[in-house]
Amino acid sequence: MASIAKSRLDTSFVQVPVQAIVDGKSYDPTADVVKLAFMAGWALPGSGDWHAGQWSTSAAAGIYLAQCLVGPGTGGLNLAAGTYTVWVQITDNPEVPVINAGTLAVT
Repeated sequence: MASIAKSRLDTSFVQVPVQAIVDGKSYDPTADVVKLAFMAGWALPGSGDWHAGQWSTSAAAGIYLAQCLVGPGTGGLNLAAGTYTVWVQITDNPEVPVINAGTLAVT
């Protein structure tokens, strides 16, 4: 994801590409629970900071998209103007990776 920008008036999915590898082979993580956190600055997410995510139904070359609806529209996570670090948590068994996915600038 690196860095993306969006208007605080826009309601759309923020998508994070995820590539899962198990035993050297691509693994489909879409059966795993995915959550995203949007933290001001470089703060680390706590237990109450995670928001339910979902997986995009399309995948290309072993890359899957974790996504969360962000914006003021129905069902969106309404973020104030600012810069946020985007974190992704994937709950698998036994691993639960937490990934710093880059930054989101809301203007």
